Amino acid sequence: MKNKWIGIVAAIVLVGAASSLPFLNFQFSEESTAEIADSESKPKNEKVFLFGIDVTGLNIIEGTVAKNQTLGSILAPFNVPYQIIDEIAKKSKNIFDVRGIAFNKKFTVITPADSTQAQFFIYEPNPAEYVVFNLDSIDIYKAEKPAEYRTKEVGGIIESNLSSDMSKQDITYDIVDQFADLYGWSVDFGALQKGDKFKVVYEEKLIDGVVVGVSDIKLAYFEHKGEQFHAIPFEQNGQMNFFDQNGNSLKKAFLRDPLKYTRISSRYNLKRFHPVQKRYKAHLGTDYAASTGTEIRSVGDGVVTDAKYTSANGNYVKIKHNGTYTTQYLHMSKIAKGMKPGQRIKQGQVIGYVGSTGLATGPHLCFRFWKNGKQEDWLKEKIPPSEPILAANLVSFTAKKSEALDLLATISLPGEPKKLIAKKSPIPIPSGD
Repeated sequence: MKNKWIGIVAAIVLVGAASSLPFLNFQFSEESTAEIADSESKPKNEKVFLFGIDVTGLNIIEGTVAKNQTLGSILAPFNVPYQIIDEIAKKSKNIFDVRGIAFNKKFTVITPADSTQAQFFIYEPNPAEYVVFNLDSIDIYKAEKPAEYRTKEVGGIIESNLSSDMSKQDITYDIVDQFADLYGWSVDFGALQKGDKFKVVYEEKLIDGVVVGVSDIKLAYFEHKGEQFHAIPFEQNGQMNFFDQNGNSLKKAFLRDPLKYTRISSRYNLKRFHPVQKRYKAHLGTDYAASTGTEIRSVGDGVVTDAKYTSANGNYVKIKHNGTYTTQYLHMSKIAKGMKPGQRIKQGQVIGYVGSTGLATGPHLCFRFWKNGKQEDWLKEKIPPSEPILAANLVSFTAKKSEALDLLATISLPGEPKKLIAKKSPIPIPSGD
């Protein structure tokens, strides 16, 4: 049986506001899981498990949380004494705070075959996890549902922009962001051409047939204006990085953008009309349009030199990366917790959230970049790449590249027939989970 729990006897959608007896027209079948097992032509002595619990012969009631319901109002019809509910609520705080029980989330109640008093209560805060409340032993624990993993290989052609065209292929935004980061220094995603091509390989995590997560990208390809850009994974010096077909690293000292995949609303300009001050003045930063609350990340490792508010910059963070480079992030709605002078920061770490504080007409990030003490145009800066494939690793990389190119060749683009090239064994890349 797929996408269903074995032994579910009654599916009850709970309606109505919270009260001492919130279930109107409450009904469930007295049929047991043993009878269910028998009806499915299973041996009568075969045990049935649900959420890791032996529920053979027990009654299973499944429901969803109604508006304003609490643990107490959910369990009231199941004859659970208030003292036990109170003890469970207090004991569970470090595992799952029952005040977080939310509208429309799934739950399951398990009762003995000859009683309506709940023995177990199971709450599902998300599709991947569940919390078990043993109402007899007052034991609480959290666990993950069994997951299935599958490799996804997708190819597509750019018709409008990267995000929308990848989404048409059911590629998640997490993978779009990773792809944009991967090629950020090689391709200008604001200047894509119709007909540009992409291919990407990654892994999906499924629970009950529903995708609940994705891995990091395993392999990628992009063709822009006829130029090919491969992203081949290879471990060197104990780190897994991506390299192009010539063995050059795609990784740079800095991320290409301080926000995940977005658009640039205003570029570095020595004479721009300021929208607030209504006069022409130099705009020495790059503006990224984004909604309020969007995470802002440091483009590189470094140390915080400033994290404060000024009337012009609003909430901002400034980071010194080394003796050459410094970056600044302006107009934040909120500075991230822990940001203070002297705090060490890692590349990609969230340092604040997009806002419109200071001299700003709307939510955006103004990103500023200094090189040797002078503000420069970030979009024109040539950041040195990481170390290329070492001579000692060239033979191993060539073999890995051959496997990668063979796999990419099997991925068809829309409108193309499925390639008949025989696939080799999957590239053994750590998932990073």
